[in-house]
Amino acid sequence: MMAVTRGFHGRRAADPSRVPPGQYVTRDFPVLSAGPTPYPQLDTWEFTIRGAVDKPVSWSWTDFQALPREQFTVDIHCVTKWTKLDVTWSGVSLDTLLAAVPTEAPYAVAFSDGGYTTNIPLADLRRGKAWIVDEYDGRPLDPEHGGPARLLVPHLYFWKSAKWIRGLDLRTADQPGFWEMFGYHNYGDPWKEQRYYGD
Repeated sequence: MMAVTRGFHGRRAADPSRVPPGQYVTRDFPVLSAGPTPYPQLDTWEFTIRGAVDKPVSWSWTDFQALPREQFTVDIHCVTKWTKLDVTWSGVSLDTLLAAVPTEAPYAVAFSDGGYTTNIPLADLRRGKAWIVDEYDGRPLDPEHGGPARLLVPHLYFWKSAKWIRGLDLRTADQPGFWEMFGYHNYGDPWKEQRYYGD
């Protein structure tokens, strides 16, 4: 069952070229989750890339913090029709992480604490399109927003930006994730309004 733990307060006018069809702009950062918020311990946290690779690779929290970091500002779009503009994040590019794991796999399934999964073509995680983020607006990412770290794929609907990320399972064939199995669109392009199966 989806939990909504913070309200949707206020809408504002914005440059329509930045707002996908059917979306409204909010200043808030609504919280929606498929289950309870996990609180992993950083001393046991790992991010792992596994699956169609020669050898799985894992980073501890300390290893992850030592990787080259980027700070950037993007817009995010939720399938429930809110858009938040100019959101500032800090984290590690998936390009950096994937460079350590050669693969021919065309697909990935992101997996998280709590059992959440979502599928994404690997091409959508490369070339500066995706990050593992651990800071939002200059502060450590709150657990309700996916902390200590979440996947961020801002060009797709926000359910693809898996909270509480623990890794990627690289695949030779596509496999739907949690919401995709419940009828959400397999890809989730907000500019094409790909909310549900058949859109």
